[in-house]
Amino acid sequence: MSPPFLITTNVARVLRALVNDPTGEHYGYALMRATGLKSGALYPIIARLDAAGWIDGHRETVDESEAGRPARRYYTLTNDGAVQARQALAELHAALGVGELPGTLRPAGGMA
Repeated sequence: MSPPFLITTNVARVLRALVNDPTGEHYGYALMRATGLKSGALYPIIARLDAAGWIDGHRETVDESEAGRPARRYYTLTNDGAVQARQALAELHAALGVGELPGTLRPAGGMA
């Protein structure tokens, strides 16, 4: 079954970050650091993953003034999302002729 959206390099970066810790709670800034994406590229991907049911999101309950920061929105892979993400990454890597799933997605020459 094909994913409900195109698996671009940026989508693959987000999926890789989520799959690296499939039960973890990930928030936007941490995903930006892990993927190298800016918020304008990350959040549309998060919205597509959420709409497809691949991730669940929730806002933390925190006293913002006590924490010294705004409340974070955490994203977690759903069980189906974890399966679909791994499948999509495996298909992408097979299409690219990459055997193992690397930590970062770069062409063979090392240029991004």
